Amino acid sequence: MYATDLKAKLAGVPEDLLAAVGPVHPDTAAALASGVRERLEADYGLATTGVAGPDPQAGIEAGTVYVAAAGPGTVQVRKLQLTGDREAVRRGSVQSVLELGATVVAEELD
Repeated sequence: MYATDLKAKLAGVPEDLLAAVGPVHPDTAAALASGVRERLEADYGLATTGVAGPDPQAGIEAGTVYVAAAGPGTVQVRKLQLTGDREAVRRGSVQSVLELGATVVAEELD
């Protein structure tokens, strides 16, 4: 089950956004990354949200993941359609969010 309430309480994702689009959505991922950045007073924030599987959740296919990176001047989100078991989806999510974070940092430093 999703920790939707923690997305709001800990990361500051607006509850009305969660109610409107749900926990697995590009706007939710963007709000998570921005919330991480703001709440931790960091230059950059990273976030993942999705369905690791093995079963769909709330009509969303297993392997559907959104990764986001927020920096001082931008927020970027990528949608992933990963395959494999839960562990493979989780590994792919972490690798992808780290790559996106590196891209955002590099773009902002140019």
